[in-house]
Amino acid sequence: MAKTEFQTFLEQEVNKVKGVYYPVKAGLLRRLLIKAYPCNKLHPNPEDEFCFPDIGPNYEIISKYEKEYRNIMAGMDARDSGVKEPLMIERTKPDGYMILNGHHRWAAARRVGIKKIKVKIVDLTTQKDIRKMLEKAKSDKRVTLDLDEVVFRPASDPYLEDPLRFPLNRAYKERIRRGIIALFHTLNAKGYDIWVYSAQYYSLDYLVFFFRHYHVKVTGIVTGTGKKTAGAAAEKKETEKMLEARYQTTLHIDNNMVLRTSRDSKEFEEYKLSGSEEGWSREVIDIIGKMKQV
Repeated sequence: MAKTEFQTFLEQEVNKVKGVYYPVKAGLLRRLLIKAYPCNKLHPNPEDEFCFPDIGPNYEIISKYEKEYRNIMAGMDARDSGVKEPLMIERTKPDGYMILNGHHRWAAARRVGIKKIKVKIVDLTTQKDIRKMLEKAKSDKRVTLDLDEVVFRPASDPYLEDPLRFPLNRAYKERIRRGIIALFHTLNAKGYDIWVYSAQYYSLDYLVFFFRHYHVKVTGIVTGTGKKTAGAAAEKKETEKMLEARYQTTLHIDNNMVLRTSRDSKEFEEYKLSGSEEGWSREVIDIIGKMKQV
């Protein structure tokens, strides 16, 4: 089957950046000021499934986005359109930005002749960042929580901490579960290092300042765990290896249970939660308080 013009272009782009381009921190000012960027300065990620010859782009999705872009260009209502969401990108050397999420929208924009596209520049957690966090770690025991499922909650949830005061609430729109602050203070007091994980493409410093404004101490923040790239599994394995080497005891807290594991003995203890949203943090704090300290 003959290659399409876009397939040929994509191969050329991948060959241009593969093994040459590398991510660098973008800096706060750059991330605040740049809201749209030229399509021809955005590079496809060679490690993303979109660029794999045996997987590649989904042209049905691209065609759908092309239609939505054309509707916008024609002045039609596009409030529910997926192309209104910005592409997640990271700065690269020697030139431009690498696409983290949004390859199909980028492809559609190029195919309909759009010169600039909405973007959000992020600085994800790197292995170097994790090593620095571990150097600052104080304890040999940690707690892990999923940021997206456990800590952050929908604005419609009735059990939420108060939002940050104006104007911080304009910059930090995420809402956190009621009781998380008390839980984090309890964990800090009992000598646990707190690590939170997110599959989303948050910038590391965004979350650092978010928790700082809530006056809670978080030792480690790992972002972008949901990346679907060739090296994502190996990177995740390397991260966990570093953490296991540092911590003897791990508590994993989710919506339904608290799980304590020991690195050396391989033993684990599982504590079920009732499922009550209102009493979630009290239950977790009670369980931790009754645990034998190791």
